[in-house]
Amino acid sequence: MPFICGQHPGPGATPVVLQALQHAGASIVEIGIPFSDPIADGPVIAAAMHNALERGATMDGLLGEVAAARANLSLGLVAMCSVSILHRLAASSNAAGVVARFKDAGFDGFIFPDLPLEESGMTSTLLIAPTTPVGRAEQIAKACTGFVYLLARAGLTGERSELPDIAGRVQKLRTMTDLPVAVGFGVSSPEHVRHVVASADAAIVGSALVRRMADAVAGAPDANAAAAEVAEAFGRQLAAGLG
Repeated sequence: MPFICGQHPGPGATPVVLQALQHAGASIVEIGIPFSDPIADGPVIAAAMHNALERGATMDGLLGEVAAARANLSLGLVAMCSVSILHRLAASSNAAGVVARFKDAGFDGFIFPDLPLEESGMTSTLLIAPTTPVGRAEQIAKACTGFVYLLARAGLTGERSELPDIAGRVQKLRTMTDLPVAVGFGVSSPEHVRHVVASADAAIVGSALVRRMADAVAGAPDANAAAAEVAEAFGRQLAAGLG
């Protein structure tokens, strides 16, 4: 389950990167909505979001790119979106109207990393941290739809050389919900993917992919094509961890 930043490295990138990740064997792609103050993201993803905004990323542009790509994709598409963006967009219409815009563009669901459980009266995926008490974790799991997002470790997103053992936490979550469990934060390699899917249903890889895409852009005559090429190559490496 790769993570990409919408319209990164620039406008027009999203459709070609999504196609590349589908060819690489991804099942679902999480698309981060560019935000000037990203929630829970480390320096790699934060930089990608800032760069996307500086190069002209907009909400309308991203939704248009997803809509243009959707007909040729069998991937699930999930928006990782700060709830403050939803609130701002809803100020000019309403929350249901904003959600409908994403659905019409081809998104299948939302992850709101900063949505408190007490305000989660909508269909979405919420995050459960390693430090979340068992009782609250059960409440969050029951409020989720689609899947449950379990953090492999506390802190910000970012590449790590090792992951903690997650099997016990995944097993505990399975007693609380029938939803699939996806694990992210620090998942960076095919070995990590293999470790995660030994007990969970999906491995979310963000910073390791976004960094490679950003590195590929330097000096490339076609930045979007270069980003898509490296996304497909790394996606195939990650998918090898599923076998």
